[in-house]
Parts: sequence; structure tokens; C-alpha cells
Amino acid sequence: MMLPSAHVDTFARDNLPPESAWPDLLLEGFAYPDRLNAAVELTDRMVERGFGDNTALIGNGRRRTYKELSDWTNRLAHALVDDLGLKPGNRVLIRSANNPAMVACWLAATKAGAVVVNTMPMLRAGELTAIVDKAEVSHALCDTRLMDEMTACAKSSKFLKSVVGFDGTSNHDAELDRLALEKPVQFAAADTAQDDVALLGFTSGTTGSPKATMHFHRDLLIIADGYARDVLGVVPEDVFVGSPPLAFTFGLGGLAIFPLRFGAAATLLETASPPNMIEIIEKYRATVCFTAPTAYRAMLAAMEEGADLSSLRAAVSAGETLPAPVYHDWQEKTGKPMLDGIGATEMLHIFISNRFDDHKAACTGKPVRGYEARIVDDAGQEVATGTVGRLAVRGPTGCRYLADDRQLDYVRDGWNITGDSFTMDAEGYLHFAARNDDMIVSSGYNIAGPEVEAALLSHPAVAECGVVGAPDITRGSIVQAHVVLADGYRGDARMVKDLQDHVKATIAPYKYPRDIRFIGALPKTATGKIQRFALREQR
Repeated sequence: MMLPSAHVDTFARDNLPPESAWPDLLLEGFAYPDRLNAAVELTDRMVERGFGDNTALIGNGRRRTYKELSDWTNRLAHALVDDLGLKPGNRVLIRSANNPAMVACWLAATKAGAVVVNTMPMLRAGELTAIVDKAEVSHALCDTRLMDEMTACAKSSKFLKSVVGFDGTSNHDAELDRLALEKPVQFAAADTAQDDVALLGFTSGTTGSPKATMHFHRDLLIIADGYARDVLGVVPEDVFVGSPPLAFTFGLGGLAIFPLRFGAAATLLETASPPNMIEIIEKYRATVCFTAPTAYRAMLAAMEEGADLSSLRAAVSAGETLPAPVYHDWQEKTGKPMLDGIGATEMLHIFISNRFDDHKAACTGKPVRGYEARIVDDAGQEVATGTVGRLAVRGPTGCRYLADDRQLDYVRDGWNITGDSFTMDAEGYLHFAARNDDMIVSSGYNIAGPEVEAALLSHPAVAECGVVGAPDITRGSIVQAHVVLADGYRGDARMVKDLQDHVKATIAPYKYPRDIRFIGALPKTATGKIQRFALREQR
């Protein structure tokens, strides 16, 4: 039985799947009060606990203490409620690169009782509109440097009532900043329940149709009190750095929730390239890093040139398979392990991981505290030890899709079926085998092949196409497109560039096909379905 909600706008709770379709939730060891606001716990409560003078956020040339962050978010929350008419339960979309202002906006909206949807700055108007319409978003907060696509989205959406700009730099000179400037630094946060929805994390399946995963206030704390405390051992002296966007739950956890939960500091980079991360690590003596194996490979090369990364005590790798050579090279050069792990937007964050005192190459580790895992066949029956099967997991967090029949595909018999194939050895260690679907994981980004196909097909030169992932030593995988051109078009270098530019202008640029191959016909089944396995074999 769910607790009484604080949401005046009941859309989120109304669109939860029926509880009978939820996974089993194993909440033992994760006790929270019935009334809980996660943003208050990460700001005001930290000041009350004596962390007010500790650095909370570093970014865009400034440090901000926990007291400053608390005051800032309370002023913003006042502006959202008093001036923009935000009601508890309204959905608020935030569009920004990784910077302190984005974190402040997320915290402020959460304090006000909103259900927040964080989005990446690379998304185009069409992609934003799909999210806005799916979640019936009423308010959008956008870095003023990224307004064009947001404005275009607002023109096409019947739900979006308010688009307000904030200054993602340190100047604080935009509409939202000005509204907040004279507001009180005290704010009576929404009296949300621990099982009120706080966050919608969007993910794309192989169909490219957006799915929204629904996460409660308690879930935001569970991932910190489980993984961050038990696996990483986070302490107030830690300084976090990393590359994943805050719009991904991996990034929101690793670069905001985890440090703020324990009085540590988060460094935020709008462009988190390996050279930029190295500079931050050296400057602020960062201790915990979240990024993908491709970035760690670049860091290893930089160490050969004299980069000093000795302050790092925890290097967390996720987003793609950790190659054994990277694991071994990191251990050899630093004397410290690289912690491989796997998470999912549906589960919110990492649920299987190696440990500092229990790790090995080509191994994802064991379940994080509170989680259970098993390997099953297509019928849901456990397979023999060492047999490749589907990863099933359950624990204190789990999949709840917003108004989506695919809930029944992801959750079966109380278990989350993650879409990954694994083996489990006799000692209970889990080893990744492959993805179950056509999702392409490139440099830590999940890219749905059919979405790229749709973008290509909107170009007049493309008659048909099929998109698959191709192995790449630098990125793990790249998007590879097999294109059948329409009559009158020539498959040359100019056409490759035209198609790549077209995709970049249609969907987020990181999704564009880095390898385009022109073919006479696509391999298909008798019923006309593209045989993508055959395309993968055409190397």
C-alpha cells in the first residue's frame, strides 16, 4: 500500500504500472521516514548536520559550499512556486550541460515537489517534444545558451506552459536567476512521501520509442546508501569527477547524489573530455572518478606523458564492457583496482559491482547490498552454472515504466530482466556476455539503431537502411549504417558526409553513423524483416 501523496498534480502516481506488475522490492536495511524529500536531505539536512562550510559543488570557476547550495536552491524553489505557479507533482524538464546551475535547478524543483526530467543538451526539438508529450511536462528550465531547440519544442507541444531560462555560467543573469535573487533563503519544501515519484529517467529501447522510468524520493537515497556507501566508502573528504551527463541516472548518481549525500564535493565539467578531466583531477586532487573505459584508456596514455592521477582512489567503469587490458594496465600503473559495474536506467544505478578487496578482469562482480541476481533462460528458469543466459535482478529499486505496456517485458515473476546476457560462475561472480537487443553502446552512450535508421530514412537519397553496432577499439562500438540509395544518387564520400550531417541535424549528434556502407539490397527474412545479424557479419 502506497503512502498518501503530496502531489496535487497526480499524473505520475496515476500512471504508475499496477503494483502487481512491479518487481519485488527488497527494502530491508533501507529504512526512511514516511515523509521524505530527497533534495532536502542532500542540502538543508547536510547544513543541519554541520557540513555547511564544506565545498559541495565546483564548476565554471567557482566553489559553492553546502550552505550556499541550500540557500540557492531554496531561492530557486520560491521562484518556481511563487512566480511560475509550479504545483507538487507537475513535471519539470531541465535542459543543460553538466554545471552547478543544473544541479541547483534539479534540487530546487525536487524541493518544490516536482517530478523532474533531466535532459541532455544535444537533444533536438523533435526528441524533446517526444519526452515532453510522454511525460506531459508543464514547465521547462533551460540554460539560456541552449534555448533554440527548447523554444522550437514549446511551439509544437500542447503540454508545455512555461519555458524559463537560467544562466549555466557563474553570472546568474537570466530570467530564473533574477526571479530568485530577492527570495528568502528558507523554503518550506513539499511534504512528499518516500514513495512519491521524484524523477523520470528516459531511456530508448530498440524501437526508439521513449520509455520513462519512474523513481521515488527514497530511491535517490537508496543508491547512495547502498552502492556509494558500501562499495565506494564515500567520505566528506572525497572529490568526485566524471564524464556521464547528469541527464543520465548514472551521472546524476555519480556526480550529484553520491557526493552530496556524504558531505563530499562534486566537480562538474560541461565538456568532460579526458584532457579536461585530467586537468580537474590534478587541480582539485579528485579521489573518485566515473567514466567509461574509452576515457580511462586516454588517461593511461596521459600518465605516460606525466599526468598525475595519483589522488584517485576509486576509478569506476560503467557504460560499456571493461576490456581486460585496460583493467590490467590501470592496476599496474596506479596500484589500485578499476571497479567495473553494471547498472540500468530502470534500476536507477549500479546494482552489480566489483569491490576494492574483491575484483578481477573480465568480471562484473557480485550484487550490491540489497540486490539479488540470477541467470535465466527465456522461460525465466535458472540456467546451469557457467551457462549464458539473461540477467535477472531484484532489490530495493526496480523498474516502473510510465504508462507503458513494456513493463511486462522488463518485469517477470518479480524480477527485472535487464536485457543483458551474463554467466555466473560457481563462486557467484557475474560475467558479461552480450546485449540481448539491438542497442548500440558507444563510448558509454546507449543508441537505438532504429532511431538512427529513421533519421537516415528522412533523407531523400535513402531508400532503405539498416543500422548495427560495429566493434571499435576506441569507442567499444560505433554506429554502422548499411544504406540502399534511391535512384539517381551516388554512394561516394560526399554522400557519406551529407548523410552524417543530416543525422546530426535530426537527432542528437552523438548518434550519427561513423561508418556508412552503400549496398544494393538489405538482407531480409521472407516476411520482410531486416536481418541485422547478416549486416553484422558483413565486416
